[in-house]
This record gives sequence, structure tokens and C-alpha cells, in this order.
Amino acid sequence: MSILNSTVTCSTCGHENMVVMPEDSCQLVYTCPECDSVLGPKSGDCCVFCSYGDMKCPPMQK
Repeated sequence: MSILNSTVTCSTCGHENMVVMPEDSCQLVYTCPECDSVLGPKSGDCCVFCSYGDMKCPPMQK
């Protein structure tokens, strides 16, 4: 079973936010609730959780 919670750390302001990840898709955009920066996946990563989260997205956990 996949872990669905991930703490995303904003690369702009360092704010950490716990987010529930979608089970069957990759999230390509994340907007920081603190500074409104829009984050996208880093090169080679499939989504923002793989780039900025403490847990990889559910499809990558399999």
C-alpha cells in the first residue's frame, strides 16, 4: 500500500506543508500557501512530490 501523505518544502521560502498526494497520477504544479511560488518538477522527476516532498509519489513508490 502506498503512503499518501508527503511534506512538501518550498524551494523559495522553505515553508513546509503536509499534502495528501493523488493515488493514481503525478502532480505537476504546486503553489506554496506561504509565498505563492509555483513549483514544478525538477529535471528527471515526474512530479513535485518527487522533487520537493519527503515521500515519492504513489506511482513511484511501487
